[in-house]
Amino acid sequence: MRGAMNAATTPKGLRKGTVRRVFRFAGPLRRRIVVFLLLTVVAAVLLLITPLLAGRVVDTIVNGGDFAVVVWLAIAIAGVAIASAAIGLAERWHSANIGEALIYALRRAVFEHVQRMPVAFFTRTRTGALVSRLNTDVIGAQRAFTSTLSGVVTNVIQLVLTVAVMMTLSWQVTVLSLVLLPIFIVPARKLGRRMAGLQREAADHNAAMTTQMTERFSAPGATLVKLFGRPTIEADEFGRRAGRVRDIGVRTAMLTRWFLTSLTLVSALAQALVYGVGGYLVLSGELAAGTIVTLALLLVRLYTPLTQLANVRVDVMTALVSFERVFEVLDLPPAINEKPGARAVPAGEVAVDFDAVRFSYPAAADVSLASLEEVTSFDRHDGEEVLHGISFRAAPGQMVALVGSSGAGKSTIAALVPRLYDVDSGAVRLSGVDVRDLSFDSLRSTVGVVTQDGHLFHDTIRANLAYARPDATDEELWDALHRARLATVVRSLPDGLNTVVGERGYRLSGGERQRLTIARILLSRPSVVILDEATAHLDSASEAAVQEALTDALNGRTSIVIAHRLSTIRAADQILVIAGGRIAERGTHESLLAKNGRYALLYRTQYADAVTAA
Repeated sequence: MRGAMNAATTPKGLRKGTVRRVFRFAGPLRRRIVVFLLLTVVAAVLLLITPLLAGRVVDTIVNGGDFAVVVWLAIAIAGVAIASAAIGLAERWHSANIGEALIYALRRAVFEHVQRMPVAFFTRTRTGALVSRLNTDVIGAQRAFTSTLSGVVTNVIQLVLTVAVMMTLSWQVTVLSLVLLPIFIVPARKLGRRMAGLQREAADHNAAMTTQMTERFSAPGATLVKLFGRPTIEADEFGRRAGRVRDIGVRTAMLTRWFLTSLTLVSALAQALVYGVGGYLVLSGELAAGTIVTLALLLVRLYTPLTQLANVRVDVMTALVSFERVFEVLDLPPAINEKPGARAVPAGEVAVDFDAVRFSYPAAADVSLASLEEVTSFDRHDGEEVLHGISFRAAPGQMVALVGSSGAGKSTIAALVPRLYDVDSGAVRLSGVDVRDLSFDSLRSTVGVVTQDGHLFHDTIRANLAYARPDATDEELWDALHRARLATVVRSLPDGLNTVVGERGYRLSGGERQRLTIARILLSRPSVVILDEATAHLDSASEAAVQEALTDALNGRTSIVIAHRLSTIRAADQILVIAGGRIAERGTHESLLAKNGRYALLYRTQYADAVTAA
């Protein structure tokens, strides 16, 4: 059911209820919108006063009236122009405020919602496509409440008032002018549908290009492209999408120009009709000369809004497509939510318990969108169970090590403790409390994780450390760096704590990155530490330095350590050998060697490899 829903998120027509949701989303801006619309009405009325005054001027001159009347009429026309300019400025100020407030609300809503999504969402979603929703589509949606909304209201009011005034002046000329109205309506409906489809396709291609740039312009992505010699192929792929966006832009521009040119031509023909019929009526004495001037000027006020309203369907459809793409993200429910009345982890030392835990990774349709993955349909092979009844206890202050081959389930077990995923059955508990009953803040402050990639933000060393504790003092930062065996390195840098580490910390060595992430853990002072192969990709010297830092980080804390090198976990209180999502063996280093089972085989294999390498 969910998969079918996601597959239908980019239909040729808009999803039902999109317009209603747009207005509901703009509810907090109701008062501003009302003031804005009132100003728009006043501006539309002022536009009609000038033609009426101009007609009076002509009639006064033709009839040999008083010059003073002409002067006062001219002053009135000037006053209307000044008032229109002032109203226009006020209208634009409110329009800008509404538009920017809407952009802020949409961006914040999407950003906050995306942050609540589970890790599974980010492992599947293309980053560039998500960024495109937050930028391009949000701005496109904002246009609905600035140019589009004001244009529709202004033009409708101007059109209605113009027709009403023209009917009072000459119903014959007005009716003849409206005979050409179907020429505006029929093409507009067809063009609106075609333009909406083109805009949606352009948005998809722009999102794909953003994704490609995001991935290829990162340090590891650029390195991969250079190492495998694919810059020409990458450029061709990017050029293909950019070319399609270019072609859509040209086609859209030409469709719009063709349509507007046709409407302008029809408007000119209608004006010629007014002068011809109106001139006849003036010569026959049925109309005054000034009335014809007024009708001619009003005709512009009639066909200009008709032209814009005929094109407004394109603008509305484009804006609604953007809204729909934003709502598509907001409609994807977070798979992991904080329980109402969630509690904090009990004070004191913390134990970690796994009780008959079974787990399968969520299906793609439950955590992602096909449009964000740039696929037509999801893989149907998700949801297979990967953990089968895992039970163990890490007592307060104890170290439990997880070992086994790749894909056995070690990292999955570790990911369940900070609740990056939720179990299917059984429970993971901290100090006897199910992690699903704990508040997110308490869970984050209790559990610290060091992964093998040691991710850092493109910011200063100070900012990366303070991310764990924003209120930390410089003295506390240096203490954490010292305990992580990194203080000497940082002091040697020209900018010290203010040194920018580069994207993902690529300006630092692998060992330095890991020690910086360990310093971040030390600064946050968690009760439980999880190490996910924190030394897997380091050379011997870096590994030794990181191991020293880890010894300090684990001291007195409950820890779950995933280790590739078995020599690093010989002192663990309990070692679990994971195989096929189950605990195949458990015990201390010595007892497992004595069993001469899987662990002993792994240990002998690594020891033999180490001797061979030596």
